[in-house]
Amino acid sequence: DNYLLSNVVITDKSGRNKPPAMLPAHKLMIGESVPDLPLVNQDGKTIHLQDYRGKAVLITFIYTRCPLPTACPLISSHFAEINRRLAQDPKAYAGSHLISISLDPAYDTPPILRQYGLAYLDNNAAGFAHWEFVDTTPANLKKLAEAFGLEYSEQNNQITHTMETTLLGPDNKVAQEWEGSGWDPDTVAHAVKAAAYGATK
Repeated sequence: DNYLLSNVVITDKSGRNKPPAMLPAHKLMIGESVPDLPLVNQDGKTIHLQDYRGKAVLITFIYTRCPLPTACPLISSHFAEINRRLAQDPKAYAGSHLISISLDPAYDTPPILRQYGLAYLDNNAAGFAHWEFVDTTPANLKKLAEAFGLEYSEQNNQITHTMETTLLGPDNKVAQEWEGSGWDPDTVAHAVKAAAYGATK
Protein backbone atom coordinates (compact mmCIF):
# COMPACT_ATOMS: atom_id res chain seq x y z
CA ASP A 1 0.00 0.00 0.00
CA ASN A 2 1.19 3.55 -0.75
CA TYR A 3 0.42 6.37 1.64
CA LEU A 4 0.67 10.11 1.08
CA LEU A 5 0.90 12.57 3.95
CA SER A 6 -0.54 16.01 3.35
CA ASN A 7 -1.27 19.05 5.50
CA VAL A 8 1.32 18.03 8.13
CA VAL A 9 1.18 20.41 11.10
CA ILE A 10 3.79 20.66 13.87
CA THR A 11 1.88 20.88 17.12
CA ASP A 12 4.78 20.61 19.60
CA LYS A 13 7.39 23.35 19.36
CA SER A 14 8.86 22.81 22.84
CA GLY A 15 12.21 21.59 21.54
CA ARG A 16 12.62 24.29 18.92
CA ASN A 17 15.02 26.53 20.79
CA LYS A 18 17.14 23.89 22.43
CA PRO A 19 20.85 24.08 21.49
CA PRO A 20 22.20 21.14 19.52
CA ALA A 21 23.86 18.40 21.54
CA MET A 22 27.29 19.42 22.75
CA LEU A 23 29.92 18.41 20.26
CA PRO A 24 33.10 16.83 21.58
CA ALA A 25 35.67 19.47 22.53
CA HIS A 26 37.86 20.46 19.62
CA LYS A 27 41.48 19.37 19.97
CA LEU A 28 43.89 21.78 18.35
CA MET A 29 45.41 20.55 15.12
CA ILE A 30 48.88 21.37 13.81
CA GLY A 31 48.87 25.01 12.74
CA GLU A 32 46.05 26.13 15.05
CA SER A 33 46.41 28.86 17.68
CA VAL A 34 46.23 28.08 21.39
CA PRO A 35 43.74 29.78 23.74
CA ASP A 36 45.42 32.66 25.56
CA LEU A 37 44.19 32.06 29.10
CA PRO A 38 45.77 33.50 32.26
CA LEU A 39 48.18 31.21 34.10
CA VAL A 40 49.83 31.79 37.48
CA ASN A 41 53.46 30.70 37.81
CA GLN A 42 55.51 29.41 40.72
CA ASP A 43 56.22 33.00 41.83
CA GLY A 44 52.54 33.98 41.88
CA LYS A 45 52.91 36.03 38.68
CA THR A 46 50.15 35.93 36.06
CA ILE A 47 51.42 35.02 32.60
CA HIS A 48 49.83 34.29 29.22
CA LEU A 49 51.02 31.99 26.45
CA GLN A 50 50.97 35.04 24.17
CA ASP A 51 53.76 36.49 26.31
CA TYR A 52 56.12 34.01 24.63
CA ARG A 53 55.12 34.74 21.07
CA GLY A 54 58.34 34.75 19.06
CA LYS A 55 59.72 31.76 20.97
CA ALA A 56 59.33 28.01 20.63
CA VAL A 57 57.29 26.92 23.67
CA LEU A 58 57.12 23.34 24.92
CA ILE A 59 54.05 22.67 27.07
CA THR A 60 53.05 19.66 29.13
CA PHE A 61 50.63 18.81 31.96
CA ILE A 62 51.67 17.36 35.34
CA TYR A 63 50.64 17.41 38.98
CA THR A 64 53.03 17.41 41.89
CA ARG A 65 51.43 14.57 43.87
CA CYS A 66 51.47 12.14 40.93
CA PRO A 67 52.52 8.74 42.37
CA LEU A 68 53.31 6.94 39.10
CA PRO A 69 57.02 6.95 38.15
CA THR A 70 56.14 6.47 34.47
CA ALA A 71 53.75 9.44 34.40
CA CYS A 72 54.38 13.00 35.67
CA PRO A 73 57.79 12.34 37.29
CA LEU A 74 59.05 10.87 34.01
CA ILE A 75 57.62 13.78 31.98
CA SER A 76 59.29 16.26 34.35
CA SER A 77 62.58 14.35 34.11
CA HIS A 78 62.30 14.48 30.31
CA PHE A 79 61.71 18.24 30.53
CA ALA A 80 64.74 18.63 32.83
CA GLU A 81 66.87 16.82 30.25
CA ILE A 82 65.49 19.00 27.42
CA ASN A 83 66.16 22.08 29.54
CA ARG A 84 69.80 21.01 30.04
CA ARG A 85 70.27 20.36 26.33
CA LEU A 86 68.82 23.70 25.36
CA ALA A 87 71.04 25.46 27.93
CA GLN A 88 74.10 24.13 26.05
CA ASP A 89 73.02 26.12 22.99
CA PRO A 90 72.61 29.81 23.88
CA LYS A 91 70.70 30.66 20.70
CA ALA A 92 68.22 27.79 21.18
CA TYR A 93 67.90 28.61 24.89
CA ALA A 94 67.13 32.27 24.16
CA GLY A 95 64.54 31.30 21.55
CA SER A 96 62.65 28.73 23.65
CA HIS A 97 60.58 28.37 26.80
CA LEU A 98 59.19 25.42 28.78
CA ILE A 99 55.88 25.38 30.67
CA SER A 100 54.48 22.64 32.94
CA ILE A 101 50.77 23.14 33.68
CA SER A 102 49.34 21.60 36.85
CA LEU A 103 46.25 19.41 36.64
CA ASP A 104 45.68 19.94 40.38
CA PRO A 105 45.19 23.69 40.91
CA ALA A 106 43.52 23.21 44.29
CA TYR A 107 46.69 21.68 45.77
CA ASP A 108 49.41 22.92 43.42
CA THR A 109 49.61 26.52 44.59
CA PRO A 110 52.59 28.65 43.54
CA PRO A 111 54.70 27.71 46.62
CA ILE A 112 54.09 23.99 45.98
CA LEU A 113 54.93 24.40 42.30
CA ARG A 114 58.07 26.34 43.19
CA GLN A 115 59.26 23.59 45.53
CA TYR A 116 58.47 20.93 42.91
CA GLY A 117 60.19 22.87 40.13
CA LEU A 118 63.36 23.45 42.13
CA ALA A 119 63.81 19.69 42.43
CA TYR A 120 64.09 19.49 38.63
CA LEU A 121 66.19 22.65 38.30
CA ASP A 122 69.01 21.49 40.58
CA ASN A 123 67.71 23.95 43.21
CA ASN A 124 68.59 26.89 40.97
CA ALA A 125 65.68 29.36 41.04
CA ALA A 126 67.20 31.25 38.09
CA GLY A 127 66.02 28.32 35.97
CA PHE A 128 62.41 29.47 36.33
CA ALA A 129 63.19 32.19 33.77
CA HIS A 130 63.25 29.42 31.14
CA TRP A 131 61.00 26.72 32.63
CA GLU A 132 57.86 27.76 34.48
CA PHE A 133 55.46 25.68 36.55
CA VAL A 134 51.94 27.10 36.43
CA ASP A 135 48.38 26.58 37.56
CA THR A 136 45.10 28.18 36.52
CA THR A 137 41.44 28.11 37.49
CA PRO A 138 39.58 24.79 37.17
CA ALA A 139 37.44 26.28 34.37
CA ASN A 140 40.47 27.48 32.40
CA LEU A 141 42.29 24.21 33.03
CA LYS A 142 39.35 22.39 31.45
CA LYS A 143 39.55 24.66 28.38
CA LEU A 144 43.31 24.13 28.05
CA ALA A 145 43.05 20.37 28.51
CA GLU A 146 40.35 20.21 25.83
CA ALA A 147 42.45 22.34 23.49
CA PHE A 148 45.47 20.09 23.93
CA GLY A 149 43.45 16.87 23.75
CA LEU A 150 44.13 15.85 27.33
CA GLU A 151 41.62 13.95 29.48
CA TYR A 152 41.69 13.96 33.28
CA SER A 153 39.49 13.15 36.25
CA GLU A 154 40.00 13.34 40.01
CA GLN A 155 39.13 10.76 42.64
CA ASN A 156 40.46 10.39 46.18
CA ASN A 157 43.18 13.02 45.67
CA GLN A 158 44.50 11.09 42.68
CA ILE A 159 44.18 12.45 39.16
CA THR A 160 43.84 10.02 36.30
CA HIS A 161 44.97 11.65 33.10
CA THR A 162 46.33 11.12 29.64
CA MET A 163 49.66 12.72 28.77
CA GLU A 164 50.21 15.29 26.05
CA THR A 165 53.28 17.37 25.28
CA THR A 166 52.92 20.10 22.68
CA LEU A 167 55.41 22.33 20.90
CA LEU A 168 54.19 25.77 19.90
CA GLY A 169 56.08 27.54 17.16
CA PRO A 170 57.13 31.21 17.39
CA ASP A 171 53.76 32.09 15.86
CA ASN A 172 52.04 30.64 18.97
CA LYS A 173 50.52 27.85 16.87
CA VAL A 174 50.77 24.09 17.41
CA ALA A 175 53.88 22.81 15.61
CA GLN A 176 54.26 19.24 16.95
CA GLU A 177 52.83 17.01 19.67
CA TRP A 178 53.79 13.87 21.53
CA GLU A 179 51.41 11.58 23.41
CA GLY A 180 52.23 9.63 26.55
CA SER A 181 55.58 9.73 28.35
CA GLY A 182 57.57 7.28 26.23
CA TRP A 183 58.98 9.86 23.84
CA ASP A 184 62.69 10.51 23.53
CA PRO A 185 63.89 13.78 25.15
CA ASP A 186 66.66 14.03 22.55
CA THR A 187 64.13 13.97 19.69
CA VAL A 188 61.93 16.59 21.35
CA ALA A 189 64.91 18.77 22.28
CA HIS A 190 65.95 18.68 18.62
CA ALA A 191 62.44 19.76 17.56
CA VAL A 192 62.46 22.62 20.08
CA LYS A 193 65.91 23.72 18.88
CA ALA A 194 64.78 23.70 15.25
CA ALA A 195 61.74 25.83 16.12
CA ALA A 196 63.85 28.12 18.33
CA TYR A 197 66.35 28.67 15.54
CA GLY A 198 63.45 29.73 13.35
CA ALA A 199 62.43 32.11 16.14
CA THR A 200 65.81 33.76 16.54
CA LYS A 201 66.72 34.33 12.90
